[in-house]
Amino acid sequence: MDAATTPTVRNVALVGHGGSGKTTLAEALLLRAGAVPRAGRVEDGSTVCDHEPEEVARGSSVALGVADLDWTCSQGSTHRVTLLDTPGSPDFAGAVDAALGVADLAVLVVSAVDGVQSGTEAAWRRCDEAGIPRLVVVSQENRARADFHRVLDQVRDLAARTGHDPAAVLPLELPLGEEQALHGVADVLSDRGLDYGADGRHRDCELPADVADEEHRLHGEVTEEIVAHDDDQLERYLSGDEPGPADLERTLAREVASCGAVPVLVASAATGVGIDRLADLVCEIGPSPADRPARLRVGGGGPDDGATTELPADPAGEPVLHVFRTVADPFVGQVSVFKVLSGTVRSGDRLTTAAGTEERLHGLFRLRGREHLPVDAVPAGGIAAVAKLGSAPTGTLLAARAQPVRPATLPARPPVIGVALVPVSQADDDKLSAALTRLAAEDPTLVVERTAHQAVLRGLGDAHLAVAVERLARVFGVHVTTEPVRIAYRETLARPAEAEGRLKKQSGGHGQFAVVQLRLTPLPPGSGFAFVDSVVGGAVPRSYLPAVERGAAEALAAGGPLGHPVVDVQVEVHDGKAHAVDSSDMAFRTAAAAGVRAALASAGTVLLEPTLGVTVVVPPDAQGDVLGDLSGRRGRISASSTTDDGRVRIEAVVPEAEVVRYALDLRALTGGRGEVLLEPGGYEVRPGHLTRV
Repeated sequence: MDAATTPTVRNVALVGHGGSGKTTLAEALLLRAGAVPRAGRVEDGSTVCDHEPEEVARGSSVALGVADLDWTCSQGSTHRVTLLDTPGSPDFAGAVDAALGVADLAVLVVSAVDGVQSGTEAAWRRCDEAGIPRLVVVSQENRARADFHRVLDQVRDLAARTGHDPAAVLPLELPLGEEQALHGVADVLSDRGLDYGADGRHRDCELPADVADEEHRLHGEVTEEIVAHDDDQLERYLSGDEPGPADLERTLAREVASCGAVPVLVASAATGVGIDRLADLVCEIGPSPADRPARLRVGGGGPDDGATTELPADPAGEPVLHVFRTVADPFVGQVSVFKVLSGTVRSGDRLTTAAGTEERLHGLFRLRGREHLPVDAVPAGGIAAVAKLGSAPTGTLLAARAQPVRPATLPARPPVIGVALVPVSQADDDKLSAALTRLAAEDPTLVVERTAHQAVLRGLGDAHLAVAVERLARVFGVHVTTEPVRIAYRETLARPAEAEGRLKKQSGGHGQFAVVQLRLTPLPPGSGFAFVDSVVGGAVPRSYLPAVERGAAEALAAGGPLGHPVVDVQVEVHDGKAHAVDSSDMAFRTAAAAGVRAALASAGTVLLEPTLGVTVVVPPDAQGDVLGDLSGRRGRISASSTTDDGRVRIEAVVPEAEVVRYALDLRALTGGRGEVLLEPGGYEVRPGHLTRV
């Protein structure tokens, strides 16, 4: 299909727990659609969606994979389906957010062997936040210990725990056979059996006796649930006129689009069972972009502020596109992957960013993994890519004219762990800043910070940061090693002190002379540095007082006896001496610094450590373990409450040194079901027995 139309476009995000078979399912769909000649294997690094070297080396997805296919469904219409294959690891959850921000349907892949896991629940909740329809596929039905009914019960329980009606979880298929004996599916809507051959194609068959009774019962239950949402169908159904499969699908499609129903299907990517039915139902009951206007945010200072408005996916409207992923390709430069929110975008069009920068779209193409498929035009709702946009990082909106709007995306995921980057050579150091800027433009979940002594890269987990470092070397040619991020300790004065700062040098010419009498006083936490002039009688000329203040401030910033900057101190100069010839700004600056160092040495300092506000959301059964763990980290619990979905929110203040890797420890403690938000706090006195750092 050379030219897709908006009603026939389907943008599908494959989400779920790591290892549930998303990438393999995408490969099976591409094979069944004839988009690839043979199916690749994750283990061999030969799949379409996992083509980056970092993915091949790890045998798992670490980035958002995009793959187009054309599918002619059982009703005869041809659709353009864009698969958005997402990683299952929480380290790369930013890719899930990017996919849900542009998809019109989420296919939640659940392993028939492992069932609902922490990644399944996280993806389900993120779909709720995005307000995106979903469809559940129970995958890996051919494997040992596969159990469809157990998984169906778990999905219904998940729905109930997250505020959904479990009756709206509708099994549209049942497996015929299971594990190695899997050979087909029972189609609940049409009340028939489908037997699959080795080529992945099906033929009608009689339902086995052990499935027939359950299938007929489910057919009645599912039919009643579907018609209950259509008054005309319900009236006819109650009068004895049962709607056919096509009528049921039309009503179900409306329910799916409104997030009122969650169909459940069966599939085995390894054997091809159910793959064509999945493609059919994605096209027949899945919403198109025409059913889901894009949400834009207008005004407000932050990314989550401002009012929201809707932009219909009108192919005849003004062109607007959203760049939701950028990739630095070492051969073609930056590749920007976008969704057309409105209008029809053509090769050669000139569009403008919100900042007024004009970009020309040279050569549009669809993506099938690493393969680029040229296309002349992309209609509203379509997903495509373009190379070499200079001012369009991830999240950019491009339109025919500059508009003060931005995509209403999911709330950003804050980083939870960081490493300091140490360039291997001077050449690497010279290129590091620019490379980090480009890396963060690709992946907004990476945050770059510059401290006084370190370049810090923060992300969502160890693997996230490791992949970023590998990409720095492979794509940008910047080689670095990593080291722990230094904790920003501070010191403050232990008690008031007085000292004299003196500088007297004679070297045959102009000398250096300055004397200042200083009084240092501790200030309340958070006060910073204060300078007081109490000199009377002109003992220190007023023209030298700024130099005294600067010298005192520099001495405090240089560090106290423990080697850390000194804060919350008032420095008062109350007396001193000057020389008409030998005094200068530099002399008084040096004398003041010497006086401050002497006062700090005589009075001593107290070590201050930074704290973080820690907000943890966990299931109720993990509350006790988390509370005990936070207490063991010297945390102070400030609040505890129950969320709307029944989980527990715990708020605490914890020293930063105790939670450097807390996000990873929390995953282990809660089986991946815990969420944490770390926010900067203040400073507190570090206990004396822990002062050595």
